[in-house]
Amino acid sequence: MGVQQRPDLVIFDCDGVLIDSEPISLARLTDNLVRIGVPIDLDTVARRFTGTSMTSIMAHITADYGVTAPDGFVDAVRADTLRAFEAELTAIAGVADVLEALPDRRCVASSSDPARLAHALTLTGLLPLFHGHVFSASMVARGKPAPDLFLHAAERMGAAPERCLVIEDSVPGVTAARAAGMRVFGFAGGGHWRHDPAADDLVAAGAALVFADFHRLPGLIADHAEES
Repeated sequence: MGVQQRPDLVIFDCDGVLIDSEPISLARLTDNLVRIGVPIDLDTVARRFTGTSMTSIMAHITADYGVTAPDGFVDAVRADTLRAFEAELTAIAGVADVLEALPDRRCVASSSDPARLAHALTLTGLLPLFHGHVFSASMVARGKPAPDLFLHAAERMGAAPERCLVIEDSVPGVTAARAAGMRVFGFAGGGHWRHDPAADDLVAAGAALVFADFHRLPGLIADHAEES
């Protein structure tokens, strides 16, 4: 096998990769699900729904617990989460510095809705670093773990899937990237990965490697490009 080139495009998930939002989001989702009668706890929500779109989550809740959310529930959860973001949200340590120095083209592809994405990236000062290249699962028919979102992002950015590198923190995200024919690095530096620093689930899902310090990313991209 010949020398592998640098990726034409680096695709970043947002929640848990760029911003340390998953502990906040999962807590608000859990509290709101309990409020409508779903017998579920934070550990179960984190294990089953990290990296999954709200559309998929609510379908699972109906199928598995027999609870149909009242009208406006999803909007209420989103509003509750955004309020919590105002008080608690931070970027993952090192993200801004790394993005500013990274020479590769980049974009965001996230399960979050566009309003939440824009709000979170603005709060953390990261939005300008992507020059408007931010894609949401609401733009495609199927969210992660289906490959649709990553394929959409690659098409919009003019990059072949096999020349893309995805940075993901969830099993659905890694699964989606691999199904799209893309390389994946697993990130385990967010607050929700403290229970499993090795992130074995990400490796099992197909991540080429796992890292927990964002400052390592430029070196990992360079090293992976030199592997033969």
